[in-house]
Amino acid sequence: MRRYTISIAFILGACGASGPERDQSVDVHIDTGWAIDVGEDLNTFFECLEDDGATLISAHRGGPYPGYPENALETFDHLLQDIPAILEIDVATSRDGVLFLMHDDTLDRTTTGAGATNALDWKDIRTLKLIDNSGKPTAFRPTRLDDALRWANGRTLLQIDFKRTTRFEDVVAEVHRQDAEQRIIYIAYSLAQAEKLHRLDPSAMISLSVNSMSDINRSVAAGVPTDKIIGFTGTDAPRPRLFDILNNRDVEVIFGTLGGRDSIDSKIEQTGEEDRYVEIAKLGADILATDRPLKAQYALNKDGRGATNGVCGVTKR
Repeated sequence: MRRYTISIAFILGACGASGPERDQSVDVHIDTGWAIDVGEDLNTFFECLEDDGATLISAHRGGPYPGYPENALETFDHLLQDIPAILEIDVATSRDGVLFLMHDDTLDRTTTGAGATNALDWKDIRTLKLIDNSGKPTAFRPTRLDDALRWANGRTLLQIDFKRTTRFEDVVAEVHRQDAEQRIIYIAYSLAQAEKLHRLDPSAMISLSVNSMSDINRSVAAGVPTDKIIGFTGTDAPRPRLFDILNNRDVEVIFGTLGGRDSIDSKIEQTGEEDRYVEIAKLGADILATDRPLKAQYALNKDGRGATNGVCGVTKR
């Protein structure tokens, strides 16, 4: 297995979404592991997976694992060595306008720093070390969104969750700069957010929280077509009837097994009933959003419902 260190160090003249300064060294695999290349149309990719009977994994916060913190490039690379997966990421904004990956409103839990994410400039944030979910500092440092988008090109899809410090316009501008519209999914928690994101980026797909067919109808009426919607159907319990309705309208279905101590992920971990992931997939979930991406993928593979090497742009290198 070959490894390469990609060193990035140059100055950008303008501030704003990309920030005034970059200086980052990232150690990543570039020729091994799983890759998802959707080609020119993300909707066609999902239709292919559905025709193949495959359910795709979305790794919450990029699939953190002991020694590998959430929202870190090295964690993404580590996960894709083992499974094909979408990577859900969180985008915050520094005081000087740099978009970087961070879930919390403060730096305290996941870095060696402290304070609000937008209280420091990037030059200070980039010197911090990331902390894994067990509370142990790692050698890894916060990742900029532009670096994450570049890394993901030809590797996987990024599902983008916007933090309160972050403007939709800034993220969309960076996506456009990198021609990444067909390899990202924006997350919207309301119809107003979905409408705004579609207006800013009409070609991109949006994960929209959906509780009924009325939500889809309202979305279409607001100008967001069904072929740009992925329906997030919650985390409490699968809803087969809603799954069927959405699939019949060609709306991809995401169901979340994530969510902390009371989540389906936690219950499966406690009981060892890994087949529960397969049961949810069979009910009509096209994408499983999970805190246990490896276990969920292994369960799907065992039942023949995992994404297959060489099919629909999914490859093992």
